[in-house]
Amino acid sequence: MDLRPIKTEADYQDALQEIELLFDAAPGTAEADRLDVLSTLVDAYEKVHFPIELPDPIEAIHYYMEARGWSPQDLEPCLGSRAWVAEVLSRQRSLTLDMIRKLHQELGVPAEILIQPYGAFQTSA
Repeated sequence: MDLRPIKTEADYQDALQEIELLFDAAPGTAEADRLDVLSTLVDAYEKVHFPIELPDPIEAIHYYMEARGWSPQDLEPCLGSRAWVAEVLSRQRSLTLDMIRKLHQELGVPAEILIQPYGAFQTSA
């Protein structure tokens, strides 16, 4: 296979097959260099044709909480009172910029996930 941009599904499949053949190439060899270039081309093609959407901010918070063994009470330093934590997790209160910063810093949730618009049910205050 000639090295060229991947423009079609057939090009993509050909590149994947060659990557599989080159997967165990020894570092510093021409085969390893070819593997690196093909992998870069496949990555670029996949970003355009198979984009991965960011998760919903509240679902991401739940995921990160579960991964760290956190309870809703552990979010109080990031979100405020116990009531505010419950309201954010049930989508009755939207995240503020300060909450986003704290969740990013303390829980490790990427800010680009937290700043996305999401379905929150606003109550009149």
